[in-house]
Amino acid sequence: MKDKDTSSIQAETSHPMRVIYTKHFPSGNYHGINLFGTIFVQKRWGVMDRHELNHEFIHTMQQWEMTYPLFYLWYGIEYLVRLLQHRFDTHKAYYSISFEREAYANEHNLSYPRHRRPFAWLRYLTTPFSRKKA
Repeated sequence: MKDKDTSSIQAETSHPMRVIYTKHFPSGNYHGINLFGTIFVQKRWGVMDRHELNHEFIHTMQQWEMTYPLFYLWYGIEYLVRLLQHRFDTHKAYYSISFEREAYANEHNLSYPRHRRPFAWLRYLTTPFSRKKA
């Protein structure tokens, strides 16, 4: 299942993603983290499904277009701004980050990476925050 899901996302692009399953990283309730196009997932969460892989691939595309240093700098600054905006509610701050909003809004659309416009995350900077729990 893991190879099938990963290869279906990789078929959409010439840049394969690497998924590494670990025992302790990332810590806490984070299922996975995308660092420089490599996804680290705690084994306890199981194999990533195709929607989770698509979500992470959207992040990889964001990182490529901005370059890694600028992506992480912007992500960190925007998180701090959102933290202030939402009165230190870390959950709302995370879900308000434009990169996350783009990825969550399109994770179930598996063809999105093929049709995504560069810097598509910019339109999520000014749209109102709305996170519906599944």
